[in-house]
Amino acid sequence: MRVSVSWLREYVDLPADLPTADLEQALVDLGVEVESVVDLRETVTGALVVGEVREIEELTGFKKPIRFCRVDVGDANGTGEPQEIVCGARNFAPGDRVVVILPGGVLPGGFAIGARKTYGRNSNGMICSARELGLGDDHDGIIVLPGDVPAKPGDDARPVVGLDDVVVEVEITPDRGYAMSVRGLARELSHALGVPFRDPGLAPAPGGTDTPAYPVEVRDTVGCDRFAARLVRGVDPAAPTPGWMQRRLTAAGIRCISLPVDITNYVMLELGQPMHAFDADRIAGPLVVRRAGAGEKLTTLDGVTRALAPEDMVICDDTGPISLAAVMGGETSEVVAGTTNVLFEAAHWDPVMVGRTARRHKLFSEAAKRWERGVDPALPLVAIARAVGLLTEHAGGAAGDEILDVDHVRPRTPVVLPVDLPSRRVGVNYPPARVVALLEQVGCTVARGADRLAEDPGEVGVTAGADDALSVTPPTWRPDLTDPADLVEEVVRLDGYDRVPSVLPTAPPGRGLTWQQRRRRAVARSLAERGYVEVLAHPFVAPGLADQLGLPADDPRRRAVRLANPLSEEEPLLRTTLLGPLLGIVKRNLGRGQRDLALYEIGAVFHPRTGAGSPPAMGVDRRPTDEEFAAADAVVPEQPRHVAVVLTGDVEPAGWWGAGRPAGWADAVQAGRDVLAAAEVPAERIEVRAAEHAPWHPGRCAELLVDGTVVGHAGELHPAVLAALELPRRTSAMELDLDALPAAPVASAPVVSGFPPALIDVALVVDSSVPAAQVQQALVEGAGGLLEGVRLFDVYASEQLGADRRSLAYKLTFRAPDRTLTVEEAVAARDAAVARAAERFGATLRGA
Repeated sequence: MRVSVSWLREYVDLPADLPTADLEQALVDLGVEVESVVDLRETVTGALVVGEVREIEELTGFKKPIRFCRVDVGDANGTGEPQEIVCGARNFAPGDRVVVILPGGVLPGGFAIGARKTYGRNSNGMICSARELGLGDDHDGIIVLPGDVPAKPGDDARPVVGLDDVVVEVEITPDRGYAMSVRGLARELSHALGVPFRDPGLAPAPGGTDTPAYPVEVRDTVGCDRFAARLVRGVDPAAPTPGWMQRRLTAAGIRCISLPVDITNYVMLELGQPMHAFDADRIAGPLVVRRAGAGEKLTTLDGVTRALAPEDMVICDDTGPISLAAVMGGETSEVVAGTTNVLFEAAHWDPVMVGRTARRHKLFSEAAKRWERGVDPALPLVAIARAVGLLTEHAGGAAGDEILDVDHVRPRTPVVLPVDLPSRRVGVNYPPARVVALLEQVGCTVARGADRLAEDPGEVGVTAGADDALSVTPPTWRPDLTDPADLVEEVVRLDGYDRVPSVLPTAPPGRGLTWQQRRRRAVARSLAERGYVEVLAHPFVAPGLADQLGLPADDPRRRAVRLANPLSEEEPLLRTTLLGPLLGIVKRNLGRGQRDLALYEIGAVFHPRTGAGSPPAMGVDRRPTDEEFAAADAVVPEQPRHVAVVLTGDVEPAGWWGAGRPAGWADAVQAGRDVLAAAEVPAERIEVRAAEHAPWHPGRCAELLVDGTVVGHAGELHPAVLAALELPRRTSAMELDLDALPAAPVASAPVVSGFPPALIDVALVVDSSVPAAQVQQALVEGAGGLLEGVRLFDVYASEQLGADRRSLAYKLTFRAPDRTLTVEEAVAARDAAVARAAERFGATLRGA
């Protein structure tokens, strides 16, 4: 939010000589983030003066209209003679007063002004537009000063156009919506500087009348608990927005549109109450405030036709929705150039509803930003009175005596605060009188000893009686003050964060990383060393992802946790598999020209607990008990940690050295083996076998087992899945449950033999359905203790071997720890290994 200091001075008595640095520090000390403090006097350097146009000569023969002007700038040019300036604008005439920057001046953006010859004439300076001075976006014409401006040629133009002010830009946190207004910032500065504050929200305003200003029915008093309106008839549709209002709106970054609309924006900035102006003659029948119906649409002021959701609040007439309540008005009832009867509306809307509506429609208007942070429900009538007064003052017309005020606002609930709680929580001594004074300074109503406070379980040996408790009723403009902790924060904030000592807690001695943490780091390091790139995906997915992945109807991965307040309505579910978001990242990279990808992610997936119920309500005044933690933990979804990889394109690039190698299902399976190896799972406990599991290709999918339990799957993704996600053919993936892996056993030091090994190759012919890993396990069991290692190095199939038969070639390494093996010993061990494979799988030696 941006606001001029001169506007703030109307409601808070800031020192006349207050430096900008002190102004910034005052806001920062109260927790208001200051983006910038800009002194507008420094944005334009050099002579910027008021000039009066004496003569205009129209130059012809050029592609666009050009004027040669003689402008009286008084003695500002040192000669007293009219200044000769070439200008292309057409919106001024002789006798008009304009803003002139003389040679040597510099406009915003570093644009230096000099004397030069152009279009065959000498031009000494420039007649300025609002855009050139950084005052707005209007570049169609130069600034023509109104007749009531008391300025003569040669006078400094900065005070005339508002360049003598200071503009403060602040970033308001979500809990301080009241500060998104001149009223709120002025109150904060009064706290920081200890100067008087005049609250514009307490201005007298007439109350509602028995006869409404316009027939209105509010059907949902939860979404809209207050609705006020008043009609002004016979306004001048051509009345311009006064210059002082235009300057303040422009400084705030709001474009001027028309007087009624500008007034609503002005009141919103001043009081913090968003408003809307309807053309009363374009409304058909009474107004109804309700939730949107199924299939309803509305064309908003930005020209976009929006499909409404049942949670959206709308204002309707006989034709249907005419305004998306609290977010943006509709085209059919907006104020237009010929509007003479204006209906002002000021209401109070549910912040949660507004926030969800704004995100659903991606429409973050200035009004919506304030509503979702909370607006004072006591403001509607004050805002209506202020808007009506401004409109009748500057555009004439007659304000109707009828005032509508539908009020269902509930009174604030008092908060019980132990008077010593701020001192106990913060470690600074706050006397009771100081606590009461600071809370009353915020606007709270404080009663001492009104309620009895029970023993606080979070503090040992502390019992507060009736005399130690404060009953605090927060003001209407502070919806964020709902708990004792909120009040403690206000006491600390107003008393000064700098008084809070910086005391670091003593860190308890640790035992280093847990074995689970060491495992995750080892897995990540192993994959990165093999060329995989780690990504971190959002854990949110769309409801249709399960269909895109081809998951069966009874697949437990279809049961997902739905977020109550998702970041996007398009992705309201928590992921049950890492592959969905990971494949989305692959698609995004492919769209940016990255064709060869090897990505991995280690993260949690979420599985709902059936019949878990609702978590217990836990406050912030104390530490939850172990029972409350356990009850809350029983509701939280199960969150096992998975690891997943995706490969597409070439894993070995082609070049002058030869052809490349595309990624395939075997690489995904090997990635699973690498993960298990990094997790220190012994090879003899691992099994890899063919399987069918979505979203993998049935014929190119393997399941990974540890101790007979499936812990993951790997292989080539199903063609239908790749088509649905628009991914290349042969894209492969692996996903494995890290939490399902057993802890690594205690590893004994290896025995290193100094004797030479005996290397023997065997090629066994088996049925194609027999997994190579099971054949390898049989060889290990049969060979006995002399076998040091076994590795599959070739798979071969041909017609000579027979249908559904294949040859598996293994390299066997034999070694004894205490002697050199004889040929007979090595061959005997080889024969025992082959015999075990023959016994179990009917394997025969190839060529035998």
